[in-house]
Amino acid sequence: MRTLLALTALITPMAVLWAGWSLARERLIDMGWLVVGFGLFTILLGAAQLGAPTESATLYGSRDPGAILLGTFANRNSTGLFLTFALGLVAVLPAPRPHPALLPARLAVGAMLLLGVVLTQSRTSLVLSLLPLLLAAARAAAWGLGKGEGQRGKSSVIIVAGTAALLAAGLGTVLVTAPGRVSDTLERFEAKDDPRRFIWDDATFIAGRYWPLGAGIGSFDEIYQVDESLENLSLRKPGRAHNDFLELAIEAGAPGLGLAALWLVLVGWLSWAARHSPQRWIAWSGSTFLLAIALQSITDYPLRNQTILALAGFALLVLARTSIEQRSARA
Repeated sequence: MRTLLALTALITPMAVLWAGWSLARERLIDMGWLVVGFGLFTILLGAAQLGAPTESATLYGSRDPGAILLGTFANRNSTGLFLTFALGLVAVLPAPRPHPALLPARLAVGAMLLLGVVLTQSRTSLVLSLLPLLLAAARAAAWGLGKGEGQRGKSSVIIVAGTAALLAAGLGTVLVTAPGRVSDTLERFEAKDDPRRFIWDDATFIAGRYWPLGAGIGSFDEIYQVDESLENLSLRKPGRAHNDFLELAIEAGAPGLGLAALWLVLVGWLSWAARHSPQRWIAWSGSTFLLAIALQSITDYPLRNQTILALAGFALLVLARTSIEQRSARA
């Protein structure tokens, strides 16, 4: 029954893949901009949460009311990861029509999304926000190199100025509006009493005990209580391993880890196959988000969130559609 319950979580991403596979490419781009719009709404809601003395502005409560930007999520890591995806999309999505204000608008929205990531105080999301920034820098560099010789110098100036403006706007806004929150975020990187390292110690032992087939999907919460060492015992009960690969090893053993490895190989192969497509940057925004999910899974469990799971389905959709259409065109 637990395995069946876990299987039902696939309904959401499968619905996204099924509905989106037959959509026109223009509609997929519109969906990408819709994700960016949801990101901005999340920040606006989060602004009200940061200014509230209680958790009344949050949807699911907060352990630290008024200090963390949560938006529509219950977990700051999920909020930060979602804003990271929106940041990657706003950097590469084509606009419905050319406009002189397009670049300043991209920079302004990007700065707001980056600010939102910082204010979540999510350490992993702050580090992972470098991925869409690197994607944006690569896209800008490719755009500049694609110009003619006469326009290359002007393009380079625009790229450098735009990148500097994005970083300056984001950093300046954070420092002016919430200098204390910035220091709180940075101080979290120095945390030496993170209880997750104790959970990982016990979880590693449990994974070895049930190797190689695992204890069964959905069994972690129950079997962890049996093998939790007394020196790591506390008043709080860990419902997750806070490392999805480790939890996968416990519940699904070698077959589960092998399946996860195949998914990573698939994402890498699709990303490589999309390299000649005119829409490759849109596809790579999807693979960048999937990579961010995989990296955050080392210290958290992002795909346990249905919204992140739906967005992962959308990221896989734009990546797979672009790759397969490119291979069909070349054939």
